[in-house]
Amino acid sequence: MRAMRVVRLVVHARTREPVLLLGEIDGDRCLPVFLRADQAQVIAFGPRGENDPLLTQDLLVPVVRGLGRRLEGAEITELRDGVFAAELVFDQGTRIAARPSDALAVAVRDALPIWVNEAILDEVGQPTAELFPHGSDAPPDQQLRDFRQFIDEVSPEDFGNTAG
Repeated sequence: MRAMRVVRLVVHARTREPVLLLGEIDGDRCLPVFLRADQAQVIAFGPRGENDPLLTQDLLVPVVRGLGRRLEGAEITELRDGVFAAELVFDQGTRIAARPSDALAVAVRDALPIWVNEAILDEVGQPTAELFPHGSDAPPDQQLRDFRQFIDEVSPEDFGNTAG
């Protein structure tokens, strides 16, 4: 498993689908994940602050904690017939299947770790340098232009049907 971070959330120009770009924390690959609109909106809010109103995804962690358990993170586990599979990872080795969009929304809102199976990155991961030719140290507006240019030229079919 590879630890990932959220790099960008954008809207694909041709399909108008939201795309979350996850980047390796200790590596140079990234993974575009096409999302469902509702979960993309939750992810766009970012990590939950103390005074933020609770969203539906925000209820999971307190409920789990109230039951004496802990949610440890979200994992994209497989790419099967062009569709990602994901799991929510709990303490004591418990795993529960979830749509990737939902798992990512919960992880982002509660600032939980996100992992991706190495085989998925080997199959459909993209070199970060191709998406950001001016480098990840370029000004944010240049990085966004670079990524938009890349994402406008691809479609979900280029990665299989990877909508979460």
